[in-house]
Amino acid sequence: MPAEGFLNLLKPPGMTSHDVVAWARVQLGIKRIGHLGTLDPAAAGVLPLSLGRATRLFDYAAGADKAYRAEIAFGLQTDTLDAEGAVISTGDAGGLIASEVSALLTLFTGPVEQTTPAFSAVSVGGRRLHELARAGAEVTGPKRQVTITSLELVEFIPGHRAYALLDIVCSPGTYIRALADDLGRAAGCGACLGFLVRTRAGRFQLGDSNTLEEIAERVAADTIGQSILPTDWPLADLPEVALNARDALAFLHGTVTHTTSGPAERARVHGPSALFLGLGEVLPGGALRPRLVLRSEDELPV
Repeated sequence: MPAEGFLNLLKPPGMTSHDVVAWARVQLGIKRIGHLGTLDPAAAGVLPLSLGRATRLFDYAAGADKAYRAEIAFGLQTDTLDAEGAVISTGDAGGLIASEVSALLTLFTGPVEQTTPAFSAVSVGGRRLHELARAGAEVTGPKRQVTITSLELVEFIPGHRAYALLDIVCSPGTYIRALADDLGRAAGCGACLGFLVRTRAGRFQLGDSNTLEEIAERVAADTIGQSILPTDWPLADLPEVALNARDALAFLHGTVTHTTSGPAERARVHGPSALFLGLGEVLPGGALRPRLVLRSEDELPV
């Protein structure tokens, strides 16, 4: 079984992202596993896992946009901003109509400032916000700038408790719970997140994800390797530089080489037999500067 690459996993509700990683380490027999973007325990959906040396690509692969299907429950506010929390306020959403919700969505499309939820894993003063919140401390999370590229109303169910089903495309770090709370405040009746499914994380699609049961079955059948994607798969939008054996060796030693490729801040670098070597920067004039070297000399094809 390949010891590195990416696995598109379907996280079930009820597990933390850390729980999923711990489970995968046992199932796959690989200690070095990470994930690209935390999902709350109650949320489900795409949770890409990085295996082995692929974990070193986190800073490059985790920056892709995310897509979600979310239910917003109007007329209800909770301390966690989702349906898992304690109710702190109720309101009447009976006068809310679909066209008003659609209009509200335009206010939260584009660059948006969000306040990090009190119940989150963000650290302040060396402690997690959720630890402080559960200890009864007054917690105000830091503000952050995010971008919501698309915010579409899929369905609206009116009533004293009104429900809106949304499709969302946004930048990494966006809290959909905070978006739900902001929408409720703008509507004047309060709101919280009902449920959340991540449908895409960069190139990783929900329809291609693997359930825990499927992964366990493939491990038992020794076919899990067919589900592990190449190490550079999430970075397919980056330009590619192909090196011959001599230049590939120089790249692995951290030496600047030359290529006929055009300038690029980041480029995928491949050696003989299309072996992915790492990432480089192509400077004007064709100089290729190593930025992240993933292979060793003895891994080059003979």
